[in-house]
Amino acid sequence: MARLEGKVALVTGAASGIGRACVERFASDGAKVVGADLQSAELGGSRLARLDVRDEAAVAQLVAEIARDHGRLDLVVNAAGVAGGGPVHRLEGAAWDRVLDINLKGTFLVCKHALAQMLAQEPLSGERGSIINIASIEGLEGTAGGSAYNASKGGVVLLTKNLAIDYGRSGIRANAICPGFIETPMLAGVLDNPAMAKVRAEIEHEHKLRRFGRPDEIASVASFLAGRDASFVSGQAIAVDGGFTAGRDPHVTELMGL
Repeated sequence: MARLEGKVALVTGAASGIGRACVERFASDGAKVVGADLQSAELGGSRLARLDVRDEAAVAQLVAEIARDHGRLDLVVNAAGVAGGGPVHRLEGAAWDRVLDINLKGTFLVCKHALAQMLAQEPLSGERGSIINIASIEGLEGTAGGSAYNASKGGVVLLTKNLAIDYGRSGIRANAICPGFIETPMLAGVLDNPAMAKVRAEIEHEHKLRRFGRPDEIASVASFLAGRDASFVSGQAIAVDGGFTAGRDPHVTELMGL
């Protein structure tokens, strides 16, 4: 039996990057998957709904449609997100609001309506649901210039922990994945220009595996958290970062011949 056979999943940010990889992995693991995004894309056999996660009425409607069409909602992956930041004294309020509204408030709104549905349904294989929020290593530690993005992802981490505390007794697990720098269109939009070449190289060096991650590597961890193998895992912020948060590496070991 496939890992997620019989489960119904909602994945936001599904048109590209980590969200798309989660749709593909969950579907291959047997789940019925509904993807959601503002952008259009082909998702094979999975449905892609157009959704602005900042629009609470639209979020509520989509969750209701999933429950109507499939009878339940077991899994949620909140992968919708945008980059943004800069020195705080130069940051426009509107730019701050956009990042926080999509990355943090959007995650809250999807969780809010998904939780209401999960609480109303009977447990499946011993639990009512699993929520997986895509945060970031930048929600665990600061990064130069990251202000709004870091604040939003730090908020996602603590929101996730609160969900685990508040809903665990009802059979709902909640975890956050904190990816390192992953090869996605969002990362390319930040680092793929000649002026950022040195910065890109230094960031890549700080991943102790000396490379950026792939979306499918994050999707693999999401699949684990969604399945029964993770039945006792809740309230965790799991860094999937090629060793980035293990500590700094100022090239000393290279002088030692490593």
